[in-house]
Amino acid sequence: MSLTFASWNINSIRTRAHLVKDWLDRNEACTLLCLQEIKCEAHQFPPLFEEAGFHVAVAGQKAYNGVALISRAPLTITTDHLPGFESDEARYIEAELDDVTIGNLYLPNGNSGGEAGFAKKLNFFDALYHRARALQQEGRSFAFIGDYNVCPTDEDYAPKALSPNDALLHPESRAGFRRLLWSGLTDALRCLHPTGQHYTFWDYQAGAYQRNSGLRIDHALLSPRLADRLTSFTIDKDERGRDKPSDHVPVVVTLS
Repeated sequence: MSLTFASWNINSIRTRAHLVKDWLDRNEACTLLCLQEIKCEAHQFPPLFEEAGFHVAVAGQKAYNGVALISRAPLTITTDHLPGFESDEARYIEAELDDVTIGNLYLPNGNSGGEAGFAKKLNFFDALYHRARALQQEGRSFAFIGDYNVCPTDEDYAPKALSPNDALLHPESRAGFRRLLWSGLTDALRCLHPTGQHYTFWDYQAGAYQRNSGLRIDHALLSPRLADRLTSFTIDKDERGRDKPSDHVPVVVTLS
């Protein structure tokens, strides 16, 4: 059975709910949209999606972080936090849909908070690895999709878009991402497009979008059975050109 799902760091859902609703209306094949950085508590999530018949699940917090699921089909929420990641920050929500487990994640940036802030980033990677192992042992087909805040290789960011010591490029950040791949997961984009510059984020400063000075930090990692079903991975770059957009754009995965 085919399935299309997407991820979008929306950078405040209350500011951009109309952009999300418009995108869903234009992308009817997308069953599930995973949002990050919604920046609100669950009771503040805009009601227009449920009013339009969507199923909504939110793991939110006041003003920062937060993740949400907007689905055309009923969802079974398996957890509203990442097991093993000891934090009160809302950064993970997981659901089952059509016998597929989808983990929606917003991984810590790692550039703020000094050593403790960077350690939080690595702790999330470690917990995500162990969640992958647990789902593998259960025989689940699953995907981890969202804002990973890491450029896995030098090809995944434009020249001079980041300073060399940025946490998104740190060897330990990249090692955390590679560890997930070595556990048996597949980077959906690189499976279909092994090389080339494919960005999902453009900073608001210095005309980054107009200059295509971007980053690839929004990823979908697929378990083996899902990787076998992968037919397309699309970056909806045009959304970055909308009026008052998020600095990220939707990434869309389609399985046969």
